[in-house]
Order: sequence, then C-alpha cells, then structure tokens
Amino acid sequence: MTAPSVAQEPEATKRIAFTFDDVPRAVGMLYTQDERTQRLIEGLKEAGVEQAAFFLNPKNIPTNKGADAHIDAYVAAGHVIANHTFSHPRLSQVSAADFLADLDEGAVWFEGRAGTRPWFRFPYLDEGRDDKVKRDAARAGLAKRGLTNAYVTVDASDWFYEGALEDAVREGQTINREALSALFIESHVEAAEFYADLAQRALGRQPAHVMLMHENDLTALTLVDLIAALRAKGWKIITADEAYADPIASEAARYDTPSAGGTLTEMLAWQKGLPSPRWYARNNTRLARSEFRNRVLGGGDNFED
Repeated sequence: MTAPSVAQEPEATKRIAFTFDDVPRAVGMLYTQDERTQRLIEGLKEAGVEQAAFFLNPKNIPTNKGADAHIDAYVAAGHVIANHTFSHPRLSQVSAADFLADLDEGAVWFEGRAGTRPWFRFPYLDEGRDDKVKRDAARAGLAKRGLTNAYVTVDASDWFYEGALEDAVREGQTINREALSALFIESHVEAAEFYADLAQRALGRQPAHVMLMHENDLTALTLVDLIAALRAKGWKIITADEAYADPIASEAARYDTPSAGGTLTEMLAWQKGLPSPRWYARNNTRLARSEFRNRVLGGGDNFED
C-alpha cells in the first residue's frame, strides 16, 4: 500500500528578520543593562529566533558598564553584530569625508571580532536626505570598504515609545504598563502589515523584510509577545543573513530617489509613483503621542491631521 501523503503547510510568504540599533545603551526606565541583555537573549531564544543582528556604536562601549560582555553574550547566543558608526552622526549634517572617518573609527573595534558581518546601518536611516552627491559619496565609501547597506523595510518608531515612557516617568505620570505593551506590539505588527502591502504593490512580490528596533527596555519587555503576534498574522521569523540575501537591495540600487531616508520600502514606493501614504501612520510622532497619552496615560489629547 502507498502511504498516505502528509499535507505540508504552505511556506510563509511574509518573512522578517529582527535588528537592534544603538548598542550599547544606558540603563533604562525598566531594566539595568544586564537585565535588558538577559531578557533580549532569553526572549529571542524562547521565541525560536535563530539569529538577530545588533548594530553597534563603539563610542558608547567604554561608558556602559559590562558592554563588552553583553555584546559577547549576544554573539555567543548565535546573533551577529555590525557597524553603526563610532558616534552616531547624521550624514545630512556632516561632510561625507567626516562621516566615513567616523565609520572607520567604529570599524576598528570590530577587527577580529566573532559574529561580525560586513553590513553598515546609517544612523537615523539618513543617507544624505536630498544631497545626492553626499549620498553617492557615502555609497561609494561603503563599496570601497566591502560593506553593504543594512537597510530596513519595516519601522514603527520604537524609539518614540521609549522616549515617551522616560518623559512620563520623569513627570510622575501613572503608566498603564499593560496598555503600553499592547500599543507597542500593535504598532509593530501594524507597521509590518503596512510595509508588506506597500512592498507587494511596489515590487509585485514579497521580499524578505528587516524590522528596525533598538536595544531598549520596551523591546526587551514585549519581544516574545511581539513575535507571537507577528506569527499569528502569518509572518515567519528569519535570520538577518537570509534577509540581506534578498535581491531587493540590488533592485533598489537601480533607482535614484530625490530623498534617501527612511525605509527601503518607502524609497521603492516613491520610485514606483505609489500615492501617499508611503509610511506607517504612527511614524508620525504626533499621532503616536496621542495614542500614548490616551491609552497609556489616559489623557484626553486627540490627534487631528
């Protein structure tokens, strides 16, 4: 007799990798650096994430106690590290030469380091804004150094919620932590869904996505639940290595945007002439602030566009 065939689950068409910027960060409102690192490592393991990428600013390592050990712990857990410049300058506000010099200063720290990838992420995702000469000089500098642009395709401004939390704590506000976690997770899932739709319309296919997050307390607090929420929407969590092997980067390199900044998905949509919005709504921090006040602090501030 022929054995009955076993139905195979279809391969997920929505794939996403996790990346964390601005490592190492200082003590947060919820955790010490040790606690945050431990939560991130344990959260990624619990959620079955094989590999995430951490983007470093080496200038901050000497001033953050235990930073070297924390970075080594990420690598020992199977994750990878890459350059995010030495001191986090914004390309549009410095010369291309100074920017590349800062990149080179950061690169010294990575020499001989296990887990290092030849990727570079622009601080603030700022590739020179509308200065194409500066943008092209930076791109040429990366190519000369054997580095590739570690772009992102999904961004929900997690940095905003971290800052809003810090402000609220300093002001003595009562914070609904459950509501805060729910808002944070909801925003990231909505952003992933928004950019997946945008990418499909811009490319006619679904690329491997890269989510921008930061090594902050809210990420550490919500990571396991966030990943579960993404999976519930049909997302497959992949490695950063797999994500950056996607041809979306070479496709994007053929285009010449008037403003190089934000997600790669936005850039592609701009080039394809897709109508607004080309960005996730809560990346408008006025809207995000209104949601934070109404839902987390219980305020009465309403957003009007």
